[in-house]
Amino acid sequence: MKKSGARLRKGVKPDSETLVKLEMESNPECLCLVRATIERASEVLHFHETQTRAIVRSVDEALANVMRHAYKGAPGKPIEVICRRMRSKENGREALGIEIVLHDRGAKADPKKLKGRPLHEIRPGGLGLHFIRESMDVVEFSRKKGKNQLRLLKYLHPAEHHARPEGE
Repeated sequence: MKKSGARLRKGVKPDSETLVKLEMESNPECLCLVRATIERASEVLHFHETQTRAIVRSVDEALANVMRHAYKGAPGKPIEVICRRMRSKENGREALGIEIVLHDRGAKADPKKLKGRPLHEIRPGGLGLHFIRESMDVVEFSRKKGKNQLRLLKYLHPAEHHARPEGE
């Protein structure tokens, strides 16, 4: 699952700073804690509130999918959430953003099934991947050493940066 677009060119190395790392279990009751954490991290990085909501919704949907599909609803399974501030320079301009990486040890996902249902079908469910892809600039899924990894990246565009002290 990849969404291209706002990707860094070859040779441009991002600099990242870990803001928070959460180790949680596959328990839907924990989602409110993750939502609050990602919301605050997005605010600290000066994302507009509409973008903050989209980022939080994307992470929430991704975690729900891990619990539902990778772990088949089994409680108590490990999930790691890492949130980083991303900085990169390209052509003398600095690109800022937020990166959220999810790791789980659930069932390997079939890449052919990592597609949302057709938008014209009117029925509940199956739209989470559409929301994630529309909300985030980069969506990458991989599996390494028995772990699924979902990387979500949203860039903070200069026009949307509002100067606020980080403590507010």
